[in-house]
Amino acid sequence: MSSDLEVSALAINVVIPQALRWTDTRRGEEFTLTTLNVRLLPDGHLAVKAYGRPVGGGRGAYVSFPIPDEPELAALVADAAGRAGELWAAHRGLG
Repeated sequence: MSSDLEVSALAINVVIPQALRWTDTRRGEEFTLTTLNVRLLPDGHLAVKAYGRPVGGGRGAYVSFPIPDEPELAALVADAAGRAGELWAAHRGLG
């Protein structure tokens, strides 16, 4: 395996468990946040944005939200990143 191979992006989507979901408002519309998009940055740190659906129903806009600074959410992100690493390491090639 070549260590000079350039991988430009690594990202995963994680479903937020019901007990950890929250609401936030953007552009006058309230959203329930249900999914995290976690990206592995080139320096090894993680970047996270939350996405969800309007509380009033419908598709709404694809709008990102920052995640609150809560230990349970930080643990969810860390666990998901670790699990994604396990899944990537165990890949079985092209199907």
